[in-house]
Amino acid sequence: MSRAAKGPHPHPLTPADLPAGDEWWHGCGECRIPLQGGAAGLAAHRRTVHDPRRDYGDRRTPITIRLDF
Repeated sequence: MSRAAKGPHPHPLTPADLPAGDEWWHGCGECRIPLQGGAAGLAAHRRTVHDPRRDYGDRRTPITIRLDF
């Protein structure tokens, strides 16, 4: 059974908890996934999914196709 960390949650859980001027929905510029939680939620996504020290990043290999006409 997991336990919640002590203290406040690190990022807003509802749109009402966002600071003024922040948007609830953001899109990740790298993987194009829509994210909730404002700028803090986007930062948390980038820390966990796109951190090069972790193995969760995008593992797709870019393919370049050259067409000679």
